[in-house]
Amino acid sequence: MYVASEINHADKMDLKLLLISTLLGVICYSSAQQEGNECITAIAESCGECIQVGAKCGWCMDPGFLKQGEATSTRCDELESLRKRGCSSTKVENPRGSQRVLKNKAVTNLWNKGAENLRAEDITQVQPQKLTLSLRLGEPQSFNLKFKRAEDYPIDLYYLMDLSYSMKDDLENVKNLGTQLMLEMSKITSDFRIGFGSFVEKKLLNPCTGDQNCTSPFSYKNLLTLTSNGQEFNTLVGQQQIDGNLDSPEGGFDAIMQVAVCGEHIGWRNVTRLLVFSTDAGFHFAGDGKLGGIVLPNDGKCHLENNMYTMSHYYDYPSIAHLVQKLSDNNIQTIFAITEEFQPVYKELKNLIPKSAVGILSANSSNVINLIIDAYNSLSSEVILENSKLPEGVTIMYQSRCKNGVTGEGEMGRKCSNISIGDDVSFTISITAKQCPKMGKPETIKIKPLGFNEEVEITLNFICECDCHKDGIENSDICHNGNGTYECGACRCNEGRIGRQCECSTNEVTSEDLDKSCRKDNGTDICSNNGDCVCGTCECKKRENPEERYSGMFCECDNFNCDRSNNKLCGGHGHCECRVCICDANWTGSACDCSLDTTTCLASNKQICNGRGTCECGTCKCTNPKFQGPSCEICPTCPGVCAEHKECVQCRAFGTGEKKDTCERDCSYFNLIKVKDRDKLPQPGQAFPLMHCKERDANDCWFYYTYAVNKTEKEVHVVETLDCPAGPDIIPIVAGVVAGIVLIGLALLLIWKLLMIIHDRREFAKFEKEKMNAKWDTVREWRW
Repeated sequence: MYVASEINHADKMDLKLLLISTLLGVICYSSAQQEGNECITAIAESCGECIQVGAKCGWCMDPGFLKQGEATSTRCDELESLRKRGCSSTKVENPRGSQRVLKNKAVTNLWNKGAENLRAEDITQVQPQKLTLSLRLGEPQSFNLKFKRAEDYPIDLYYLMDLSYSMKDDLENVKNLGTQLMLEMSKITSDFRIGFGSFVEKKLLNPCTGDQNCTSPFSYKNLLTLTSNGQEFNTLVGQQQIDGNLDSPEGGFDAIMQVAVCGEHIGWRNVTRLLVFSTDAGFHFAGDGKLGGIVLPNDGKCHLENNMYTMSHYYDYPSIAHLVQKLSDNNIQTIFAITEEFQPVYKELKNLIPKSAVGILSANSSNVINLIIDAYNSLSSEVILENSKLPEGVTIMYQSRCKNGVTGEGEMGRKCSNISIGDDVSFTISITAKQCPKMGKPETIKIKPLGFNEEVEITLNFICECDCHKDGIENSDICHNGNGTYECGACRCNEGRIGRQCECSTNEVTSEDLDKSCRKDNGTDICSNNGDCVCGTCECKKRENPEERYSGMFCECDNFNCDRSNNKLCGGHGHCECRVCICDANWTGSACDCSLDTTTCLASNKQICNGRGTCECGTCKCTNPKFQGPSCEICPTCPGVCAEHKECVQCRAFGTGEKKDTCERDCSYFNLIKVKDRDKLPQPGQAFPLMHCKERDANDCWFYYTYAVNKTEKEVHVVETLDCPAGPDIIPIVAGVVAGIVLIGLALLLIWKLLMIIHDRREFAKFEKEKMNAKWDTVREWRW
């Protein structure tokens, strides 16, 4: 029962998944259809509205372009569709975007002669510097931005230190920081300045107890503006005393904000700006001021008087986002020099502040110089692009091409890492507008590498009207006695007027008298149910497919219900007009599927159908049943067919014969099918002529095959084994020969023996006779 239940449950799940996938497919298909028809579905009534739909939409300005029943909005269509519908390319309004570089100073190469004496403001690290883009909605405009890190670039470093009591031992080590840091930084740049400031917390009286030597806390003091005198830094820092604070988090964010926005007080130049933030505690941020009754948000403005932040009791701490914005606006790169205890906190903060670094201070800040050098090298080896706020409807995409061929896209396309002095990196920046600005005015955006004072200024002009709009004639007589503006080949009706020539008032649209003129043959269907009656004239509906249209006085015609061939409208060789195919040249038939071209029927002897057939719709109809093929040249049953194909059948079936080395090249014109024996070969009586063949190879072996032409394909069936005559049986022959020799020998011996016996008997008989004769003579003599 449990198993059956599980199976049933699985079946239901499969069914649900099938239904969901089907619905998703339908939705995706519908979405794709809609996306593909944006020019049509937008129902643009003017050229300006049309070009705002998308970059692939154009407007036909030809006054005679529209067919009867077509609405003005059908002038807006895809470019290829407009061409097919008969609109000349010179009559299509299709403005394209463009770009113009206004300032393109090359990046500085300090290796060039004389470049080493350049001032900071004369060094260029970003190219180009200013350009103008004209944006057509939906059409991206791309340009390349080049960045090159300059050698010996000036540096301003401001050291912002927590002077709460817990930093007492750290202050001692910082007192000699100026001259030591000057010495180390001289290895990187010949133009280095250093400043110093301190912070503790929002005001509190008498924080220290007992014999502790400290002053009242303060939010932020600018103790030394940026200077190239390292000894002055040492002297001033040596005069500082630690202060007190109630809680562990400090008011460092107040100090960072003032350092960022009080450029004149700090002495920032337009060079590399570094802020070293040194503390052994956490930080307060927006909202924490409520603990002291401070509720006003930080205004992000400079409030230094006598180098002291005076509004700490009035404004709350800044938020992290507010701080990020001000640091970025002022091109300041931050180095957090903190104790190991607070490393996790400041690493999270670093992830929120671009172009910032975190270094771990030793217990008494003795490693601060190495920390600053390492952090600077890390920050300067990375370039990150950022842009100012984009206008509504404008998007921007980055693609980076960094050192050693490394590329990046998306967010990674904004930055390049491991950049050394003199390295070139480039970015491709694409800007696309999705809508026109409400005010219709140009917009300006800026792109810059974080932490650098250089930027690219880009002016965006939006193409929201056609050029022909300028030539429009207001209150034109063409538009029914001045009821509209005639522009771009069509009337743009005044408010309250409609119709192709603005001939009708909106109050008359539903009039019964006007509807009568939209009924064909006084029928009941208005505009054949394929359109709307507007001002007594049918305006045909639009189809989802932009290629399909209704037309005619009563929308009774269309261009998609004609005969089809090979699943193509009018066979792909004509176009449909009012449900009748209008065929292209050399084509005929109701579906334009009959070719009048006879070149496809020419045989190798240049005769049409080899003189044995007629050419119909580009195909030979053979009148002699013996002949087949596209040009009636193939005769499977004619004498000589077997000999003609013998070598190819032999090489393909058995790998032998004269063509075995060129078989693949010369013998691939037929399909080869092997059968086991002769009974499996096709037999006469097929729907196509068949020739049985029997051929002998060089070894006197026979092979059997059939050759046939089935429609346009040639087929050969061959018996897979050769029929070879049986060879002589050597053993019996040898044995017979030997036996014959033996028998003949025996026979000769017997004959010889017989002859000898006969001879012996004759000799014996002769002897006996002679013996008898001798005896007779003796007796006679005795008688005598």
